[in-house]
Amino acid sequence: MTDTHALAKPAPADEGVSIAEAGQWRLMWRRFRRHRLAFASLWLLLALYLLAAFCEIISPYTPESRDVRYLWGAPQGLHFVRPDEGFSIRPFVYGYRRVPEPDNPYSVKMEPDPDRTYALHFFVRGEPYRMWGLWETNVHLFGVRSPNGEAGFIHIFGTDKLGRDVFTRVLYGSRISLTIGLVGVLLTFTLGILIGGIAGYAGGILDLVVQRLIEVLQSIPHLPLWMGLSAALPTSWSGIRIYFGITIILSLLGWTGLARVVRGKFLALREEDFVVAARLLGASRGRIIFRHLLPSFMSHIITSATIAIPAMILGETALSFLGIGLRPPVVSWGVLLQQSQNTTAMVLMPWLLTPGLFVVLAVLAFNLVGDGLRDAADPYHAG
Repeated sequence: MTDTHALAKPAPADEGVSIAEAGQWRLMWRRFRRHRLAFASLWLLLALYLLAAFCEIISPYTPESRDVRYLWGAPQGLHFVRPDEGFSIRPFVYGYRRVPEPDNPYSVKMEPDPDRTYALHFFVRGEPYRMWGLWETNVHLFGVRSPNGEAGFIHIFGTDKLGRDVFTRVLYGSRISLTIGLVGVLLTFTLGILIGGIAGYAGGILDLVVQRLIEVLQSIPHLPLWMGLSAALPTSWSGIRIYFGITIILSLLGWTGLARVVRGKFLALREEDFVVAARLLGASRGRIIFRHLLPSFMSHIITSATIAIPAMILGETALSFLGIGLRPPVVSWGVLLQQSQNTTAMVLMPWLLTPGLFVVLAVLAFNLVGDGLRDAADPYHAG
């Protein structure tokens, strides 16, 4: 529970506006900043979305680039101490060499080669790509070069079975997996607010029909329904079409909970004095809903949206992991996790689970931000 004495204290000089003069949103922001874990999670989400937005230039390679010398390659660590020269300010990675297995002469393994080092450089020229699909360039944030200028390779998250850089593919996959949550929630909340708001404000037969529809949709197991609808998407569709198809499917199933919440709020507020006054003054039904009712609990809607985004991310990841969502060559976190479906990959190539770590971080950050927004919107919430 928020300390009422703390709320009564004068505002710090850097905030500029006193508590008495601050509006609802400014007060929410101040309370949210006091929730340190939620505030840190907000910065983490901003970092993830920046990585997704600029994945082309941050990634050292393109998602389909292959290093045939380094299949199933383990992550390469950065080093600062050279065996012959001592400490080096510029970090470097070791090259790798193939060494026969002692027990199986027909099998080879990769091990670091101390005689081959590649120094890390920033803003290097490498493989060409199209930045945001608008213009072509070949500048990457970082890359490696040997002392004689020979181009090397750096795989800080390792490589997959085709020698593709996992770090690069995780960054490119974040663009799909993170934006599908935003687009999906936008559609979900549009449907939930419109249908729930109209049902709660109008009442009568319309409200009865909407409630029965919600009950039918909520009684259907979501995972089998997702699987059936996703399998119905034509295999000839492009990756972008499948992306929007999955988004629409997730949205059509996710609006029911919000619609019930909005309906309940409208039933509770439609007879309040400010709504009755607006109706007597001749305000239209649309104006009453969008100018009076919705703003009165907009903070709750924003909090619900923040908590609903992780469900969208997990839904896409689950469908793609099962092979019925997004499909290669589209890159998403769920598509990347398909390679770690067997025990052998999980035991011998654990770096293939790196996309799962990013899923956990994103979902946890969204949940913590939602928790902080809930406490900020309702200072008397117990939690």
